[in-house]
Amino acid sequence: MYLVSDLLKIKGRAVWTCSPRTPLLEALKLMAEKNIGALLVTEGEQIEGIVSERDVVRRLAAKGQCLLDEPVADFMTEDVIVVRPDMTTSECMQIMTQGHFRHLPVMDGGKLAGMISIGDVVRALIGEHESTIVGLENYILGRDYNQ
Repeated sequence: MYLVSDLLKIKGRAVWTCSPRTPLLEALKLMAEKNIGALLVTEGEQIEGIVSERDVVRRLAAKGQCLLDEPVADFMTEDVIVVRPDMTTSECMQIMTQGHFRHLPVMDGGKLAGMISIGDVVRALIGEHESTIVGLENYILGRDYNQ
């Protein structure tokens, strides 16, 4: 079973952030440049929120207009759910499914340790299932079976 710490070893610990005062256009450009779907909104080392492509679309639809110089704070989700490195991918999937989240910051001892996405979690879960299938096939077919 994969842990969040395993995912971070694979994908790295880089977390792209912006300030609550960052203009929306600048945040969107950073997401496009880094090919990511969300930015953590921080003030120093303090997490203030998270802004995702989905947050932006929903807020634009609600406002009926798009002012790209508005601050990210007007678009971000303030209540950020975080996970720990010792949590399993199954636990993360449950949190993401129940909360309709696609991104989870990882906190380790009160410090930001990385961010995982739904894609990271799904890839890990698929890998776990494929490994189980291969193991069962080998057992059934008598491969790699020491007598």
